[in-house]
This record gives sequence, structure tokens and C-alpha cells, in this order.
Amino acid sequence: MQKAINYFHVEGTPVECKVFGHGHINYTYKITTDTGHEYILQRINKNVFKDPESLMENVSAVSEFLRKRVSDPRSALHFIPADGGKFYHKDSRGEYWRVYEFVGGFCLEAAETPEDFYESAIAFGHFQEMLRDFPAEKLHETIPEFHNTVNRYVLFEDALEQDMCNRAKSVEQEIGFIMARKGEAGLLQRMREAGELPLRVTHNDTKLNNVLLDSDTRKALCVLDLDTVMPGLSLYDYGDSIRFGASTAAEDEPDLGKVGIDLDLYRTYTEGYMRACPSMTEAEIRMLPWGARIITLELGVRFLTDYLEGDQYFKTAYPEHNLVRARTQLRLVADMEDKWDEMEAIVREVAQSLQQ
Repeated sequence: MQKAINYFHVEGTPVECKVFGHGHINYTYKITTDTGHEYILQRINKNVFKDPESLMENVSAVSEFLRKRVSDPRSALHFIPADGGKFYHKDSRGEYWRVYEFVGGFCLEAAETPEDFYESAIAFGHFQEMLRDFPAEKLHETIPEFHNTVNRYVLFEDALEQDMCNRAKSVEQEIGFIMARKGEAGLLQRMREAGELPLRVTHNDTKLNNVLLDSDTRKALCVLDLDTVMPGLSLYDYGDSIRFGASTAAEDEPDLGKVGIDLDLYRTYTEGYMRACPSMTEAEIRMLPWGARIITLELGVRFLTDYLEGDQYFKTAYPEHNLVRARTQLRLVADMEDKWDEMEAIVREVAQSLQQ
């Protein structure tokens, strides 16, 4: 770690290094130099990201594109070049390191007020808007087929057929729910393949804790953690935000009676996202409710797939954790279906208000 920082073109000499943040994937440290400059140093987790060089090509291309389009330097991550001009350093053990400027501010694990959720919508909507002219097709797919829901169903059915842990019989109701929605689950993928929805740069991890907020104003400054940036649909990011942020319960709430979609929060996020991304097409706007519904269903499929395969992908705290997660997502889908007319009406009303 101490050797790695010396390969980057930082201001001054590093004098302090502390473990930083609560991330569960990369190894993150805060560096302070004798000139008072502060930086974030990260070692990329190769167990999660198998191709760090492609990942950093995506991250550096997107961050440099954004930096040229913002007036406040805090509004885009600034990665520091290493010796050789690349934005990463590969050490003698094959580990990959990167450095970016630390600019202050704070992040939240969960919204404390509706305004916090609104600010996350502004951040991710603005992220989409600023990157509307970026050639998304040139980005690497660091996680291939990530939001290809059709493929997620293929993997689910394979897991169901193999049933390596003999768990299928105990989840017949959940299997029936998922299979009954197989046709609609592929709607976004089919529209993407038909060119009916524009290919965009997608973040793919649109939780509130990936939004940097100003310490004084509590307004959104920028979007963090670009490791999962890939080509995709705006509806992926919007849908995942709604799935996580507009739910009335935690992602692993065992009491399904507590699980549903909060339509007030749904409206709040929709207003912020659409206001910050005026380049959205009519088709994108019309399909926003479907983005929330399909991405929620997709994650339910993924959780149940992992449960059937013996919990190999998602970290679990107890034996039925993935099953509880799957049930929560499927219950949220069911509540969206019950409130479908209201969800579509909210999108129409927000669109009309922004046109006035």
C-alpha cells in the first residue's frame, strides 16, 4: 500500500494513511500528504472484478468525460494518473491500485428524509444527462449480461433443473410466481435489442450511498463508485433506485406484510430523475414503471437462483437469507402490480408538469 501511492502523481509526500469507508468490495484508504492534500487510495478486488484493466478503462473514460462538463470540480471524480499515464498501477504481486481526489462531503446508507431520496434522483438523472453524448457502445461489459433478464431466467431454470441442494420443492409458490411472469420479464431486453430504447451509460448500483452530498447544503454533488458502469438502459438505473429506495421495508424483511411500494417516494424520485434528465425519450418515460417492476423481479429471480444453488454468489447471514430476500422482492413486484395504474398515472402527471 505504501509503495503503491508513490506511483501516482499526488501533490506532496504522503504522511498519513487510514482505512476509509464501509465498502464491502474494494480495499479503501484515505491518504493525507504534507501539503494538506487528501486522496482516496483503493486496491481493486480481483475476486469480484476479473478484468481490472477493462474496468479502469471504463471508469477513467467516463470520469474524464464528466470532468470536462462540470463547473464544480466536486461534481465528477478526479482520478490521478500513475507513472506511465494510466489511471491505475499494477504492482509486483499483480494487484491493481487507483487514486482519486478526496473532496469532502458525506454519504448516507439510507434516506433520512424524502429530500435525500430526491437528491439521489437528481444525482443519477444528471449523471445520465451529462453522458447522453458518450459513446456507450465503446464501454466494456465488465459484468456480461448483467441486466439481461431473459438470460437471468435461463440461469434460473438451469438451477431449478439441477436443484443441487434439493430446495426446489420447498419454494414451489415462488417458482410459480416467477415463471408466470417470464414473458413480461424480457420486455426491456426485447426493446433494447429492437432499438426502441436508447443505449446509455448506466451506473448499475444506484443506491443512495453512492451519491456524494454537500456537507452544508445536503445537495447532491456527484455519483460515486463507477466500477459497474456499462452500456445499458436508463430504466435499469431508475428501476433499481425505486426497488431499493421506494420500498416500505428492507431488502431482507422477513415480514412480508411490511413490504410494498411507497407511492409518495416513487413520485419524489420520478420527479427528480426526470427533471435532471430532460433528454429522456418518450419511450423511456412511458416505460419507467416497467423499469421498476422488471428490475425488482430480476433481483428476485437472482436471489432465488442463488438459494437453489446453495448461496454461492450473495453473502448470507443465515441459511434462508437468500430465500427471504427473494420473497421480499417478489412481494414488492406484487404490490407494484396492485398499484400499477397509480404508478403509470404518476409518471404521466410528472411528465406533464415538467412540460409546463
